[in-house]
Amino acid sequence: MAVPKRKTSKQRKRKRRSHLALVEPATAKCDRCGATKVPHAACDNCGYYRGRDVHYLDA
Repeated sequence: MAVPKRKTSKQRKRKRRSHLALVEPATAKCDRCGATKVPHAACDNCGYYRGRDVHYLDA
């Protein structure tokens, strides 16, 4: 069984895990009501997407 000869340093460990950092999700402003929403999705506040009322499609 392979056993490491030396302890993995904090620096090496943190470099390896650097891509695991938390990222704040992208947000966009609704053109109609100004609320923050997820890009390329209907607004949760007013139900509009790209100038059209699409809240009725959720049913």
